[in-house]
Amino acid sequence: MFRISSSLWERIHHYASFPQTGVSLQQMVLFGQNPSQGTLLRGSQFLLEELPVRLAHRVKELDQLPHNLSDMPSINKVKNWYAQSFEELIHFPPIRLPADPVALPESYPNPSLHYQYYSDDYGTPQTGLGIVSTPKNGNGNGNGQKMRIPMERRYYANMSHVKDWPPEVREYNRSFTKTLEAIKKRHDPTVTTVAQGVLEWKRSRNARNINLDVQHWLDRFYMSRIGIRFLIGQHIALNTLQPHPDYVGIICTRANVHDIVHEAIENARFVCEEHYSMFKGPPVQLICPKDLHFAYVPGHLSHICFELLKNSLRAVVERFGPEAEHFPPIRVVVVEGKEDITIKISDEGGGIPRSAIPLIWTYMYTTMEGQNIDQDFTDSDFKAPMAGFGYGLPLSRLYARYFGGDLRLISMDGFGTDVYIHLNRLSSSREPLP
Repeated sequence: MFRISSSLWERIHHYASFPQTGVSLQQMVLFGQNPSQGTLLRGSQFLLEELPVRLAHRVKELDQLPHNLSDMPSINKVKNWYAQSFEELIHFPPIRLPADPVALPESYPNPSLHYQYYSDDYGTPQTGLGIVSTPKNGNGNGNGQKMRIPMERRYYANMSHVKDWPPEVREYNRSFTKTLEAIKKRHDPTVTTVAQGVLEWKRSRNARNINLDVQHWLDRFYMSRIGIRFLIGQHIALNTLQPHPDYVGIICTRANVHDIVHEAIENARFVCEEHYSMFKGPPVQLICPKDLHFAYVPGHLSHICFELLKNSLRAVVERFGPEAEHFPPIRVVVVEGKEDITIKISDEGGGIPRSAIPLIWTYMYTTMEGQNIDQDFTDSDFKAPMAGFGYGLPLSRLYARYFGGDLRLISMDGFGTDVYIHLNRLSSSREPLP
């Protein structure tokens, strides 16, 4: 069994003192288009710097949780997974290049930063030197503060003509991808194991609901997990999948919203019919342009829609009864705006009492009684059950917020519920790092 040594704790605290670096969907698409072995090497080096920092933040936090939550066996198990992955990454052997390296072409000022530069150290307006003004909108802090650009980012060399990368580069990329695959597999059951840890803590305290500070920690922890798995999944896909005109890694540059939502509808109806032993579940009407495309991770959107549709189907069936001959339809309306693509899911499942609205965003809040999590359950997310763990809504909101979207719910008690999924179609938002 893995144990965190005192020397490893020192390294963890050292790495946790560094800030995390957020990326946007747009950056990932631009970086991963037509990747060469050299581009993939740069990606490997970025992850070797960034992932240990993110993992160290989580290990440190898992060790300092409030209300003795850190003492729960399942929380300790997750902490050791994160520490083990951290150790594997910081000890990953560096690349060894041959004595005769690839000849690099002449470099020139980085064109991607051209529009931002306006002065050098002496105040002379020149292109390509190291001072940049942060924007007054978007993701800037709004004060036009000047920031120095590191030397390694001021200049650029076009490597597209280099075809024959040293075999050491290819072997390094292959070996690092294999390590990432093992780490990703190790962390597959993280959501369920942390949920089990929270259940252990609730039972030890006879608590009905979790504290607000625990809720905020779970939001931070799961948001971080989404980010780590996205970076790892994207890098693995770039290294292992065959090129596809509409995909850059796991990002679909022309994700068809109609097709993704339609598939989620079919999957949710199937689970509903299986769970209630019904021949035919409530109908779902989809109103969406068939040619609506935007850059997104299809797996994220599918997960959000599936969870919300499952909730709506369950509410309708339980209001009218599984034996009912007719059910009011659930309506799914998709509209494209200037900034967002918005998906509205409307049901007539009876709604939610106003007093319960704040609780629906709480982890482990569920109206299904007697639920437990199997110790051997290793799925990466809760997909099989119709309902019960109280994770569907809060996790779906985190997936929506990860790339600058949101999830809102409006309920009419006694009639039904409307859920709005806002997706940022501009793809420019950086990750909301905890």
